[in-house]
Amino acid sequence: MDPSKEHTSLMKDLSIDNITQNAILVNSLSGNARFTFLFERLTTHLHAFARETRLSTEEWSAGLKFLEEVGQKCKEREEFILLSDSLGLTLLVDLINHPKPANTTELSLRGPAHTYDGPLMEHGGGISHDARGEPLLVLCSVKDSSSRPIEGVAIDIWEADAAGNYDVFYPDREGPEGRCTMYSDANGIFWFKGIAPVNYPVPPDGPVHKMLEMLHRQPWRPAHVHFVFTKQGYDELTTAIYLRGDPFETSDPVFGVQESLLTEYEQADDAVAKRYDVKPGTKVIKYDFILASEKEVSDLRDKRAEQALADLGHKTKWLNGLPVPDVD
Repeated sequence: MDPSKEHTSLMKDLSIDNITQNAILVNSLSGNARFTFLFERLTTHLHAFARETRLSTEEWSAGLKFLEEVGQKCKEREEFILLSDSLGLTLLVDLINHPKPANTTELSLRGPAHTYDGPLMEHGGGISHDARGEPLLVLCSVKDSSSRPIEGVAIDIWEADAAGNYDVFYPDREGPEGRCTMYSDANGIFWFKGIAPVNYPVPPDGPVHKMLEMLHRQPWRPAHVHFVFTKQGYDELTTAIYLRGDPFETSDPVFGVQESLLTEYEQADDAVAKRYDVKPGTKVIKYDFILASEKEVSDLRDKRAEQALADLGHKTKWLNGLPVPDVD
């Protein structure tokens, strides 16, 4: 690209009043309407933040240093995902892109500990080998929004160990632990054995934990088990089951808890214990998941996108399935 041939703004005599518009103009040359729109809105809000807060040079420098530390910690784990989670950005993006109809299961966060190497497991298999954990039986079903069972849904499942650590947090990890993949049967049923989930803190050795301390926010996540549901024709569902009554139920530092995702333990009676080969009194979680179709979600997502652009004073056109302002 020859800069002398590009139609850019005259970058002279810049001031608090005109730097934003100049930055928007020079970022508008890509020829990609969606890319231009993203940078126009990013620049607008980023500059507005600096103006409104009267951001000091020291604060700006500290912010850059913080992001540098987050990046360095990513050599060990997904600290940027954790940062996004703790700022509520992850949940916001998920809610925008995967809006769920009222009668379907709500989403929750995937988090920084998800992997794609969980072993394929038959129903009734045990996902945890942690002898410290309290045995748990999980009995679930998966249906569509008309309450019809869905067969062949791929379900990715993972949980922390009894110390609140995921397998990926251990430097000597040799393979998957506390995770698996299984498929729902003809009746939409799947079940497995694990350990009772425990609450645990955001990793204390990173910049995100330090940020939470500075904000006087508690760092503990409530006890939960993660799930991802995938099947052609249905919107992918990333969610989790949380235990009602957890002391951190209403103060999750990554904003993952939804009221509809809270459940309570049952105890395995003699009949359940015999049927599922567990000891009487074993803790049991039961939950029925409801998947939305791709069409249900895409229709709702597009409707809300058009309204969001209308609120900015724009009509909507679509570029590769993404909304951009129609300025023609």
